[in-house]
Amino acid sequence: MDARVFAQTAGYGNSDAINIAVERLFEQVPAAGGLGAQSRVLIKPNLLSKNPPEAAVTTHPDVLRAVILALKRRGVGRITVADSPGGPWSAGAMRGIYESCGVAAVCAETGAEAWVGSEGVETACGGKLVRQFTLLRPVAEADFIINLPKLKTHVLMVMSGAVKNLFGLVPGLQKAEFHMRFPERADFASMLVDLCETVQPSMTIVDGVLAMEGDGPGSGTPRVCNLLLGGEDPYSIDLTICHYMRLDGMSVPFLAEAHRRGLCAERFDPALLLGEAPATAPFEGFIPPRSYSGRVDFGSNLPGFLRPLMPAIARWASPKPVISKPACIGCGKCAEICPQKVIAIDNRKAKISPKNCIHCFCCHEICPVHAIGVRRNPLFKL
Repeated sequence: MDARVFAQTAGYGNSDAINIAVERLFEQVPAAGGLGAQSRVLIKPNLLSKNPPEAAVTTHPDVLRAVILALKRRGVGRITVADSPGGPWSAGAMRGIYESCGVAAVCAETGAEAWVGSEGVETACGGKLVRQFTLLRPVAEADFIINLPKLKTHVLMVMSGAVKNLFGLVPGLQKAEFHMRFPERADFASMLVDLCETVQPSMTIVDGVLAMEGDGPGSGTPRVCNLLLGGEDPYSIDLTICHYMRLDGMSVPFLAEAHRRGLCAERFDPALLLGEAPATAPFEGFIPPRSYSGRVDFGSNLPGFLRPLMPAIARWASPKPVISKPACIGCGKCAEICPQKVIAIDNRKAKISPKNCIHCFCCHEICPVHAIGVRRNPLFKL
């Protein structure tokens, strides 16, 4: 797999410039050269929840449109757009998300299919932790998968880009089941690497035209970055995102796991970044999630007799979700998605029972009014 990453600049709100930049990425990424009339293409955007494009929660429709038009210029006739956002699945809810995110209008304009099915296909894999995934049916039907993530921060995984975006190919609340199966961050990250190696997207294009900083992926702050990244290797792309965000790549749990498996370099290599965007110009003052503390290894500094307690210590030290009662509207979406079922609605306000909370931040991601924040351990504020 080609580890090069290609960067292009495109002004936010300038659909013509975005079209030109995306076309250049298609010309540069080697895998795109195999596209043609017989290709069956799946585009997997990031459609986390029902949000307008300007909220920077979802892949911008201008970028999606540009990708579809680039495919049509190559004669591709069968183009499917599919995702499974957080929360319970229904066709009506999916249509509502497509409409609010601008996807429905783009698909109607270009003739691409906005898939609203819920059928999953059992897919065997030789993963380290997972031997079989249930994936959306269009994955099995496609012979070319375009991963179309948003450039965002992420309170659980530090950043959300190429690798994390593929989790949306797991149907509905089955994603919550994975949080239950793998409550520790390292294990969840290992599952994400298993998933990435199973899906193996043909090509990734990252929407960093309007990015998100702070407490992403759903409650951060939009930031205009005017950047598009393209390539074949999801891990190289995510290392490049870390470079632009000024993050230590090995602080991202799934990149650290990929590195341990020999799938990912330890750090960003500027020689692999090509294209027209500045290769050595990170975003100035980019705000990481409050859960970010860089690369921290408590275990190596603990006395030997305390090391068996490391999981408990890490759990105590980890950031936690906290609900702002004045902001909470009692909609219950957090309770629906919670894998541990530790959130209840009491007196029209959500309440978390901390004893069995696994700090997966699914509630934080899904809250439509950003009423669930992140509380860091006071130790890390010193």
